[in-house]
Amino acid sequence: MTPGARAQAAIELLDTIDTARGPADSCAQHYFRARRFIGAKDRAAIARLVYGVLRHRAQLDWWLSRAGGGEPSPRTRVFVGLAILERWRAADLLDALDGDRFRPAAASPPERALAKALDGRSLDHPDQPPAIRLNVPGWLMPRFTTRFGDAIEAELAAFAGEAPLDLRVNTLKGERSEARARLAAAGIDAEPTALSPWGLRVAARTRLAEVSAYKDGLIEIQDEGSQLAAALVDARPGQRVCDFCAGAGGKTLALAATMGNAGRLIACDTVARRLDGAGPRLKRAGVSNVERRLLSTERDVWVKRHKESFDRVLVDAPCTGSGTWRRNPDARWFLAQADLAELIAKQARIINSAARLVRPGGRLIYVTCSLLCDEDERQVDAFLACTPGFRRLPVAAVWPQVVSTAACPTSGDDLVLTPRLHGTDGFFVSILERDAAAATHDG
Repeated sequence: MTPGARAQAAIELLDTIDTARGPADSCAQHYFRARRFIGAKDRAAIARLVYGVLRHRAQLDWWLSRAGGGEPSPRTRVFVGLAILERWRAADLLDALDGDRFRPAAASPPERALAKALDGRSLDHPDQPPAIRLNVPGWLMPRFTTRFGDAIEAELAAFAGEAPLDLRVNTLKGERSEARARLAAAGIDAEPTALSPWGLRVAARTRLAEVSAYKDGLIEIQDEGSQLAAALVDARPGQRVCDFCAGAGGKTLALAATMGNAGRLIACDTVARRLDGAGPRLKRAGVSNVERRLLSTERDVWVKRHKESFDRVLVDAPCTGSGTWRRNPDARWFLAQADLAELIAKQARIINSAARLVRPGGRLIYVTCSLLCDEDERQVDAFLACTPGFRRLPVAAVWPQVVSTAACPTSGDDLVLTPRLHGTDGFFVSILERDAAAATHDG
């Protein structure tokens, strides 16, 4: 493809993401699948530009406004992205936007002026406000200040990078050393993760679908932070465990492995297609102790029928996903204050309903991939304030039982993981233990 054709493809893909309101990964998959003529190098170049625009959208829009380039759109954002992120000179930019076949329409007079105004500019500028410089919606800045304090700039800057490719070794099929060796034989360099005892981090992006270790179920793609959240459930062989918001089963698979396929593991969700998506993964992983359960709502009658019958209940709650912005840079731009308020209310309903399943002496593990205190500590605080019989169990007390390969990264009650400090996605984990003599919780 010509540089201009790549630019046109990036415009089309950004337009698709804007129209569908993401997720970018899914939109990109569909876009490239429908255009198999686009080669691997061209796909990589187009994706690099698109994800660069999504990660730095606030700054690019700031430059667009400063240079008098008009309203933001997929076309103008690609235009500015090529000038600032890809360092295209004005002449090259205008040559690529010439209206020829497969290339963007010819640059208008204002766009020609914009190209000259942006020539040689760098992304950062001292006049940019913090929210612009850090590419965060302004309304979220106070919430991130609450979380990070004086470290806010360094923590949020870490979201500008690309997330690593982490793998979880399925201990039902083999050990980490075996998985490393098989990946190495396939030409894939993988190093043990710093914290997760099952994790491998792959140095370079690679397609795993045809790798034998993946096809045989020895490895699964899963961020190290997600692996640690599953480990802290401390699900053991013979127990009754419920993954209350199982989705497509990523943590369900990890729990089945820690249980050694022994005991009963129920994977619940309110969306059938998510549970259906877990089926092939469970089969490939050799999991045999999982029952998938479709709930009508979080208050489904099934919950009442099985109250106080589970040793462990994992609530991987729906959330803003602010901890995954390296992987999903588009998500921040589609998030509104009303969405956060709706999620907070939904999380409260879910945790209160799921708590009914926990037997006396059992544990409820509350997890989000968010770094907003509203969805994390405050949600747990609110639950404990109105739910007698539950208490926080410090993460540091559970950690040595489930992770023997690394020291616990927190001394506090809850676990907060960040890209900057831990190299993982952002995660929050709180372990709530029910008093062995707790009264029935009707929620």
